[in-house]
Amino acid sequence: MGTRKLPRWSWASFLAGGASAVAAAALLRAKPQDPTFHLISINLGSFKLNFPVLDADLTLTVHVTNPNIVPVHYSAATLSIYYDGSLLGSARVESGSQPARSCRLIRLPGRLDGLELAQHAKRFLNDVASREMVLDARVDVGGTAKVLWWWDHRFAVHVESKVTVDPLLLDVVDQENKSKIDLLPA
Repeated sequence: MGTRKLPRWSWASFLAGGASAVAAAALLRAKPQDPTFHLISINLGSFKLNFPVLDADLTLTVHVTNPNIVPVHYSAATLSIYYDGSLLGSARVESGSQPARSCRLIRLPGRLDGLELAQHAKRFLNDVASREMVLDARVDVGGTAKVLWWWDHRFAVHVESKVTVDPLLLDVVDQENKSKIDLLPA
């Protein structure tokens, strides 16, 4: 019978294997967290005569937080703004990136359709009198997150907001924001 030779055991192999197992477990446990969005302000820009009504240009200032441990790169998207169930306007989200565990202010240029608002004149005048106007907004943003040095993982974020504003001063009175991140197959 031949004798079987056992492989040599070494501390270097043990430490390298342990470090690999810890790194793999950390990657598997690192569940992506939903980003947060808060509307800070609405600034009215200019008016454009679209006879017989006026369209309004505006800028939305939004505070965005990326709570994840990886930076993200996102593509351009359109934020839809609804009033009383009807599409009132839109704002443009430019493509960009955001570092890991960071927050920043982004400014979204947009336009409100005066003709659509005129369709809801009675409700709008009641909202002006009560100084509370409820707007809904929705956007889907796609992008990639750099998980490792060589691996970009695709994702999509769906955001829904319900914002109460003072229609006279354009102050944000209250808001409820919900976001959900979905990881897409590679």
